[in-house]
Amino acid sequence: MALTYQAFFQHEVEKLIQAEILRLKDSLVSAHTSFDFVAYKHQVGIIVGLQRALELVEDAESVVNGGDNQRG
Repeated sequence: MALTYQAFFQHEVEKLIQAEILRLKDSLVSAHTSFDFVAYKHQVGIIVGLQRALELVEDAESVVNGGDNQRG
């Protein structure tokens, strides 16, 4: 089954967001990186925001596919 441009684009955006989440998580736990608490909270906030972006992509896909299942 061939992917449409939109499906391919969505898949690539999701992969990039997931890769960025992993990169940020790795930087938080790596031994050579030291953050103060404010920087740590900032990094965690970015991760949470990216995870929310993935949820919104799923919600949008659900709407496009005729579902009305949206998280609140």
